[in-house]
Amino acid sequence: MLSIILKNPQMAENVGTVARAMKNCMVKDLRIVGPKCDVTGEKARTSSSGAEDILLSARIYDTLPDAVADLTTVYATTARSRNMKKNLYLPEEAVKNLGEKAGIVFGCERTGLLNEDLALADAVINIPLNPEHSSLNLAQAVLIICYEYFKMGAKPYINDGNLADKGDLNHFFGFLESELEKRGYFHLPDKKPRMLTNLQNIFSRAKLTGQEVRTLHGVIKTLTKSKESNS
Repeated sequence: MLSIILKNPQMAENVGTVARAMKNCMVKDLRIVGPKCDVTGEKARTSSSGAEDILLSARIYDTLPDAVADLTTVYATTARSRNMKKNLYLPEEAVKNLGEKAGIVFGCERTGLLNEDLALADAVINIPLNPEHSSLNLAQAVLIICYEYFKMGAKPYINDGNLADKGDLNHFFGFLESELEKRGYFHLPDKKPRMLTNLQNIFSRAKLTGQEVRTLHGVIKTLTKSKESNS
C-alpha cells in the first residue's frame, strides 16, 4: 500500500486536488502533518471532485516521525539540491523500489521540506522538468508519482517484511542521541543539528531489519553500561 504524506499543507484547495489525484490512481491512504488549513472543509471537498472519502479518512499527525512510524520505506520529494548523500530516483524508478509499507512525503507549498525531514527518508525523488520553469502545484507532483504507481499495477515490488519500520528506527535514534548527549559528543551545540542529520542519514541508508536495530540498541546499551561501571 502506498501512503501519500503532506507536511504542513497551506491551502485547502490543494489538499482537495491531492485527494482527487490519489483517487484517479487508486491510492487511498492520505496522511497530513500539521495542516495549516481546513482539510475537510468546503474548499477542500469541492476541489476533490468526488474524492471526499479520501479527505474524510485522512489521518492527521503532529509530527512527520509520527506519520511515518509504521512505514518501512519512505521517500521524500524535493526540487532543490541538498548537501546529503541520498539515493536520487526519478518517479518511475522510485515506484519500482517501493515496499509493502511505503510512503512518499511532500512538503508545504511555500517552503517544501526541511533537511530534518529529508533525513527521515530512505531516498529522494526528483521530477525533472524545464529548468527555466520547473515549479509544480502540490497536486501535480502527487499525480505524477501516483500515476507511475498506478501504471505498475498499484502493487509493491519489494518484499520489505523484515525491514525495521520508522517508529523502531526513531526510537533507536532517540536512544543513541540521548547516550551521545550524556557523554559530551555534541560539544559544539551549534553543530548538533547537522551532526544529528548526518547520523540519521547513515541509519536511513542502511535499510536495517528489525533484528539489526535491536542488536544495535543492545550494543550501545552494553557499551554505555561498561563505561558507567568503570567510572
